[in-house]
Amino acid sequence: MAVKEILLLGDPKLHDSSIPVEENEIEMLMPVVQDLHDTLMDFKSKYGAGRAIAAPQIGVFKRMIYMYIDEPFIFINPELVIIDHDKMEVWDDCMSFPDLLVKVQRYKACTIHYRDTDWEKKSMYLTDDLSELLQHEYDHLDGILATSRAVDAHSFALRSQKNKIQGGK
Repeated sequence: MAVKEILLLGDPKLHDSSIPVEENEIEMLMPVVQDLHDTLMDFKSKYGAGRAIAAPQIGVFKRMIYMYIDEPFIFINPELVIIDHDKMEVWDDCMSFPDLLVKVQRYKACTIHYRDTDWEKKSMYLTDDLSELLQHEYDHLDGILATSRAVDAHSFALRSQKNKIQGGK
């Protein structure tokens, strides 16, 4: 497995929707899981940031998200359910535009239903920064970028200017 090239802002493929994973595809998609891990860890070592990556960001248009928070989580065919309509405003970052921050609104809490690599049904309740993270990655599966969710036309900043923006992430 290997570190894959991350599709960057401006690549029209980032706006493509991903298709569901079929149970009989799990075995052949396991190398993709390793690629997602390797790519995320490489990004983290270069930028000091990165907690999750969606398969379409490396050109695999399957509904898969890889998250590494103390341990790896693979979300296959995730379904996001918003359970609390309270929102928070955050400066969102993305591996597809590593030098750009975008101010967006995200829900403070959500539940994600998914299948794991054993095709078992699972659910996870997420709040605050993890809720925001999974909403961001889930958007990638539908070809939606944080730039499309900007609060307004003034909601963009270079990462190098993070110390000058209020409410930095």
